[in-house]
This record gives sequence, C-alpha cells and structure tokens, in this order.
Amino acid sequence: MDSHTGLPAVGMVGGGQLARMTHQAAIALGQSLRVLALAPDDGAALVAADVQYGEHADLAVLRTFAKGCDVVTFDHEHVPTEHIAALTDEGVTLFPAAEALVHAQDKRVMRERLATLGLPNPAWCPVETPADVEAFGDAVGWPVVLKAARGGYDGRGVWLVEDAARAAEQSATLLAAGMRLIAEERVALRRELAVQVARSPFGQIAAYPVVETVQRDGICVEVLAPAPELPEELAVGAQQLAIDLATELGVVGLLAVELFEVADPAEVTGSRLVVNELAMRPHNSGHWTIEGARTSQFEQHLRAVLDYPMGDTSLTAPVVVMANVLGGEPGGISIDERLHHLFAAEPAAKVHLYGKQVRPGRKIGHVTVLGDNLDEVRTRAARAARWLREGHG
Repeated sequence: MDSHTGLPAVGMVGGGQLARMTHQAAIALGQSLRVLALAPDDGAALVAADVQYGEHADLAVLRTFAKGCDVVTFDHEHVPTEHIAALTDEGVTLFPAAEALVHAQDKRVMRERLATLGLPNPAWCPVETPADVEAFGDAVGWPVVLKAARGGYDGRGVWLVEDAARAAEQSATLLAAGMRLIAEERVALRRELAVQVARSPFGQIAAYPVVETVQRDGICVEVLAPAPELPEELAVGAQQLAIDLATELGVVGLLAVELFEVADPAEVTGSRLVVNELAMRPHNSGHWTIEGARTSQFEQHLRAVLDYPMGDTSLTAPVVVMANVLGGEPGGISIDERLHHLFAAEPAAKVHLYGKQVRPGRKIGHVTVLGDNLDEVRTRAARAARWLREGHG
C-alpha cells in the first residue's frame, strides 16, 4: 500500500510502451506505477517516478522489486515461469499467475491446452527432429509454418518452409541451436482478428468488440474497430471463446486472443475462427481503446489486477482506426516538425509516441482517428502515420 496515497501499489515488470501507457492510466487512478526497467531510456522509465532497474530473468531482482507491491503484473511474457511460481510460493501476488501465463509464453503448451478444451486449433505437431516436420508437411500439405515455442513476436520466431528439403535444413539448424519448435499448417485465412477480455480475481469479465488487425511483414500496422462486415454471430462467438479461455485458464488481467478468420473452414476445423496466439497483458490490438472505448485496455488491466469492478468497453465512435507508426530511415525533418505538420493536416488525430530511438521498422508510436465512415477514417489514420514516419502525408 502506498503510504502517501493510501492506494494499492502496482508493479509492472518491463519498461516498454505498454508499461508507459499503463502508467498514464494509473495516474488517473491516483497511482504512480512502479516499473522494473532494463535501462533509463526505456519508454516507461522516461515518465514514471518509481523505477527500478534490473534483469527480469533474475529472481533476486524480481524479489527486490516486488517488496512493497500489492500486486505485480507484466508488460511482456519473458519472465521465466519458474520465477513467477517461486515468488507466488513466497507470498507475492502476481497476475496473471504462472499457471495461466505459461499458455502465452509457450506455444506448444498453448496448442495442447486448446486441444483439450476443444477450441479451434490449426493442424500442428511438436517438432523433436527434422523428420517430424517432413512427415507433418507430407500429411497436411506444403508449405508449413515453423514456430519457436517460446520468445517469438512481431514475425520473429516464425519461418515459412516451402518443401521437405527446406524444412529439414531449417529445422535441423534451429534444433541444433537448442530451440524448441512446433509446426503448423499454413491456414488459408481471409483476415486476422483479435478480441480482448479482462477478468478480475472475483471472476468478473468484460469483453471488448472484436477488431480486425492488418499485418505487413509479420507486424501489425493497422487495427480496425469494430471489425468491418463481421457477422454478429461470429463476433459473439469470438468474444465467448475468449471469455471461456480466460475462465478455463484462470487469467487475471487482460487476455488478447489473436484469431484467423479462415477462407474455407471445412479444410481446417469446421470453424470460421482459428486461434493463432495469446497474450496476457495490454496488447497492440487494443491501443485504439485509449480514445475509442469508454475504458482503455490499460485502465481495464489495472482494474482487473486490483480486483476493481470492470469498466465500460463500448466504443466512443462508430469507427475507430489505430495505425502503428514504424520507424523510417534516419534523417529528414525532426519529429517535432513532423508533429507540427501532422496536427495541421489532421487536428483530430490522437498521437502516442513511446519515447523510443528511431530504427527502421521499429514501433515508435501509434495514431488513432475516430469517425463515422471506415474508408475516410482509415485514410486519415494512414496519412497521420505517414507524417510521423516519412515527414509527409
């Protein structure tokens, strides 16, 4: 408990943009989020008052950080599962708990649990040898997708292998490096969707509208809320899937479920929706909620881990589009000048910059635009993001 405010103290392991935006939400609740960062130039470390530095994989560092926190949560999945379990055994309250979070940390564990729950998986198999991939590809058809069981994100840790020869070569190299792998069929997808729910220790659950996520080179570049032309029964089905999963896994906090809407369900599972990946934290697919929902995902995550009643998840406008800002080539006009031109061209655009050094392809911020017409709002959001990336609209 914070002796100054009389409010509970929340610690977040990780100092990136998710912690930065969670800190902003915490301020409105009378708090200053405690952050465990790697370096002083981490996005959250630049703005939070209560920052500690250390490796999130070091149990001693985690123990020190957790002292005085009423609850500890995470802005990434990279804390070793065994460390979370050890801290729990020592009386630290961590959300999500180790037994839930492992399903977002380990894709093999996730696939196995989804199968036992009867939820829609693509065809997949664990990979122990190159022969496993060859046999799988021959059974389901080439190409197939190789995935690192742990650690992949934003297209990293994912390899599309076209045939048996390439699969044998790629998997042998990765296995020799000590990587745990799974293989999945290449799903014939129509588009990618995402749905977020938040669950409290009490068991209250709130679901956000289903969104469409647009990917480029494995990175989400745009989120459309609500997902356009999504039949109501499919939207409700996606929300119910996420609610059931949060309940079955015992998730506390946010759960983001990334989904494939498949082109031909008969060829996959008989369902039009297939689970791709899980995240148990604020998620890129929910950044639109800061302006576009009555309760942002960041406030909702805090409400959930503190066991407060859930907030209203309804949209504040008929259409909301979030566009990620990816770093471009160095040089050109300054970010300050780019903001000047962006605001002149799009005064209603809301800009969120993460305090990151600019590198090509790196997420350095996002912009959100609200309105009534999807095509118009989408065009405006893309133009605003271009101003920040390239210095012109």
